[in-house]
Amino acid sequence: MANPAQIKRQAPNILVTGTPGVGKSTLCQKLSEITGLQWLEISKIAKDNNCLEEYDEVYQCPILDEDKLLDGLEEVMCKGGNIVDYHSCDFFPERWFDVVFVLRTDNTTLYDRLVSRGYTGKKLEDNIDCEIFQVLLDEAKASYNVNIVHELNNVTPQELEDNVNRICLWLQQWFQDNQQ
Repeated sequence: MANPAQIKRQAPNILVTGTPGVGKSTLCQKLSEITGLQWLEISKIAKDNNCLEEYDEVYQCPILDEDKLLDGLEEVMCKGGNIVDYHSCDFFPERWFDVVFVLRTDNTTLYDRLVSRGYTGKKLEDNIDCEIFQVLLDEAKASYNVNIVHELNNVTPQELEDNVNRICLWLQQWFQDNQQ
């Protein structure tokens, strides 16, 4: 049997990352509906498949068991056709993704979104700082070929629509370039 990592994918894998509250899930849901690609909400998958370790009291969230999660996703990622949605990216294998989109938003919008989710204290401050200092963008550029990493502003409904259209155009080009 061939190594799954060496099998040519029938559809690309897309990573959508960014600070919590930038609109990843909204964009991924719309993109999945339009394209038929499978939306992989990593937080939900981790919870549903018991890939969580102890609870972090400071950030009020469970800690991800990255190795268990990656082992569970390997086969589906090798097949392709996935939109991966997560607020971190440096632990995913580089070979999994054909393109990486880092969503960004302004600090006022992000603050309002996070407060509406119940973020307070250190968790709120650290996520705002993460966006201010473009931590996720830098993480993506350090983890993947910079030529496949794209920064997208995602503040307004029009920007969301433009981003979905831009990713759909990227997908069309990928399918043209990878016809067998």
